[in-house]
This record gives sequence, C-alpha cells and structure tokens, in this order.
Amino acid sequence: MAGLKNIVAVALVMIISVSLEGKWVEAQVHHVVGGDRGWDPATNLSSWCSGRIFRVGDKIWFTYSAGEESIVEVKEQEEYLSCDISNPIKMYTDGLDSISLDGEGIRYFVSSKPDSCKNGLKLHVEVMPQGTPGDFPKIATSESKPSYGYVSALASGPTTPSGSAHLVGSSILLAFGFLCYAIGA
Repeated sequence: MAGLKNIVAVALVMIISVSLEGKWVEAQVHHVVGGDRGWDPATNLSSWCSGRIFRVGDKIWFTYSAGEESIVEVKEQEEYLSCDISNPIKMYTDGLDSISLDGEGIRYFVSSKPDSCKNGLKLHVEVMPQGTPGDFPKIATSESKPSYGYVSALASGPTTPSGSAHLVGSSILLAFGFLCYAIGA
C-alpha cells in the first residue's frame, strides 16, 4: 500500500511539474514613477524611463503632493500630446496611487495642471506582454520632442526568468518526487 502512495506522489509531482512549465516563477515589478522625486515638475521622467520595460502584471506608483498636483489618465495620443484632460479615463488625487498594468497596450498619464503638462509632466507607457524578454519597447518620456517622447530602450531592468530557470524549477520538483519515492520504497 505504501508503494502505491509513493507512485501516486511521484506521478502527481511529475504532472504538476510538466503542467506548470515554470510559469509559477513569473515576477511582478513595481515602478515608482520618477524614482525618489516622484511625480514632480522638476522630475526628469525621460531619465527615469530610460531602460525600463513595463509588462502586464506590473504596477506603477505615482507619488506626489495631493494638495498641489493630481494625475489624469487619458485615452488618446492626441489628448496626451495636447494635454487635453476634458475627457479623462480616470483622475488620481490621493498623492499615492497604485495602477495595475493589467493589459497590453499604451497608457497615457498627464498632469492635471495644463502648464505642468505642457512643460513635460506627462508619461506614456507601452505595456508589453509578460514573458518576452529581449523586446525593445517604446517608453514615454516627459519631454516634448518631434518623436512624441518615444525612446528605444534596451532591457536593462527586470525581465522574466530564462528557460533555464524553468528547467531548474521543474527539475527540483521532479527530484523531490523521486526522493519521496526512494524513501518510501
């Protein structure tokens, strides 16, 4: 009877290991917009964005003085470029806002103050799919340039685990299953 339990345990570990394919190792990254300075007219968002990759499942955090500033998410690139906040998707006014990047695509955030927005206090983020390291995304900057703030960036920040990490995780589960089998046999 003990032998049957061990065989079932090994089979279960093998099935779980194969079915997960290492996907349980994915990471969520929290990006604090502007770093230590936060969302502030003096923040160089272009420098902050350089080299960052935003992926589905990540979160961006906006920190700012709620009494002096608020953030507006707009839908269209034209609204972003012209700082038109007349038709917002959402307004952020708490001073510490967490926004989940729950789908692929482009997200636009601008200052609610027209002068601050026109002086570059805005952020455009292209959210990439989870699990595609090596992509070269377009990341928004705070500067108004003819290229509309796009900067090609290399992946120097966090990326998803490599294929070898998936094999290691699966191998550990498989080894554990065999150990259970050997001890019980």
